[in-house]
Amino acid sequence: MYRDRIRRAAAEAAARDIDALLITPSVDYAYLLGYRAPAMERLTCLIVPADGQPSLVLPLLEEPLARHELAALADELAIVPWDETEDPFWVVRNLLEGRAMRAAVQDQMWARFVLRLRASLDPMELVEAGPAMGALRRIKTPDEIDRLRLAARAADQAMDEIRSERFAGRTEADVAARIRALLVEAGHETAEFSIVASGPNSASPHHEPGDRVISEGDAVVLDIGGFRDSYGSDTSRTVFVGEVPREFALLYGVLKEAQLAACTAVAPGVAAQDVDRAARHLIAEGGYGDAFIHRTGHGIGMEIHEEPYIIDGNTEPLLPGYTFSVEPGIYIAGQWGARIEDIVVCTEDGSEVLNRSSRELTSVD
Repeated sequence: MYRDRIRRAAAEAAARDIDALLITPSVDYAYLLGYRAPAMERLTCLIVPADGQPSLVLPLLEEPLARHELAALADELAIVPWDETEDPFWVVRNLLEGRAMRAAVQDQMWARFVLRLRASLDPMELVEAGPAMGALRRIKTPDEIDRLRLAARAADQAMDEIRSERFAGRTEADVAARIRALLVEAGHETAEFSIVASGPNSASPHHEPGDRVISEGDAVVLDIGGFRDSYGSDTSRTVFVGEVPREFALLYGVLKEAQLAACTAVAPGVAAQDVDRAARHLIAEGGYGDAFIHRTGHGIGMEIHEEPYIIDGNTEPLLPGYTFSVEPGIYIAGQWGARIEDIVVCTEDGSEVLNRSSRELTSVD
């Protein structure tokens, strides 16, 4: 699998008139090598040339671990250690000498490395590697989709469990901590976030759970996720403490219809922006257009947020294997808010919604 990914990365670079990709420890690095190398002040840099053997420049003290982790790629990858007294940026230059005039640096590369590479590689042009790597990572393999499916089911389990518990009298922070524990119990290695936004805080999409005590009459937005087997989960549901007022029930009905319309709009060849528009149209028609204040979704895979982005202006056609969230929300400042979020896969003939937990508005104690 990793041999194939490296070769496809080289081909993608060539197609974009890039002579070499320069990838430091990051999700891109792990995607290509299957190894999460430590990010540190010493330069580690994977060089994937458009033509020729890839190289891994790394500190000498990291060589034994790298050779152990990358044994399956021993005949594919040249490991080039540098000593503490050497300048690793000139090691990179020497490897690229005569082979490259246009190199692409990975999106999350530290600025200190980018600046020193720019100085060492001059007059070589440095460009972004993001478009090339994004083109590879956007289309998920069946194995990747299976991992996302299992992560979604685990998040559903945590969501179902928390919605069976009492909310009134607990702080947002207490409920958030409980959700994190439930995500781990359900099989996640890490619980990356557990937004619990109650009452007027539910109108803040990225609210940080705090000491506010949840009480009767509160809407509560729950947005939870983490990583299971290196792939992400992300799902949102809304509950209401006590009897649901008619005004909120109407708002939620519009939101539920809009979220379903966006999920249904997903199919090969459909522009990403048309999924956003499917949700936004119904929310505007329902009288809440100004209260939907964020994009409809984001890609998900080895990162919680990655390409493609489901937003107006993104005319990119969806392809089978694209995976992303569909999460419209309605937020009435100072009063309440609601959001429904599922992870959706574009399939050969439509879409598959990975999350299975109920989207009905749940009344809790």
